[in-house]
Amino acid sequence: MPVQTRAAPATPTSLERFNTARPDEASRTLLACLNSHAWARRLTAHRPYPDLPALLAAADEAAYDLAPDDLTEALAAETPPALPEDTYAAAHTALNAAHAAYESRFGHVFVICLDGLSPDETLNHVLAAIRSRLNNDADEERLVAAEELRHLARTRLSSTLQGRGAATSAAPPRGAGNH
Repeated sequence: MPVQTRAAPATPTSLERFNTARPDEASRTLLACLNSHAWARRLTAHRPYPDLPALLAAADEAAYDLAPDDLTEALAAETPPALPEDTYAAAHTALNAAHAAYESRFGHVFVICLDGLSPDETLNHVLAAIRSRLNNDADEERLVAAEELRHLARTRLSSTLQGRGAATSAAPPRGAGNH
């Protein structure tokens, strides 16, 4: 009698795990990407998503719709972008001074998405962006910061659901990653 082999059951994708996770687990995953409870609730409530592009489009839309208090909540959870480990001390001093000036002017941490930049470009890009954005008025900077948060959330969510992070558990600390 021939031996029948059974195909191993398919392993669910990260998106499938996200779509079927308990609401609190899905929300925790989302809050690790952008710390806005309104954003996380909205995305959790609209599950299941047919594919990652659909989820990312919904995430973008929800980020565009953040109320001022939701944006404040999200900004409060962010940390300044990390510099490459081999950055020289003078650069840290210059960057710390720029961050302090920014936080004093706008009342929240400077956020920027550095996705796609090489470590060699990070310092100059961050310093140039802070200096440029210090010229914004408060309303203009809030719009720029909201757009940067949207990019960060999209990058973090994509990384999480493409296997570079845990789909339904806590994500790496805020200081790690692409800001």
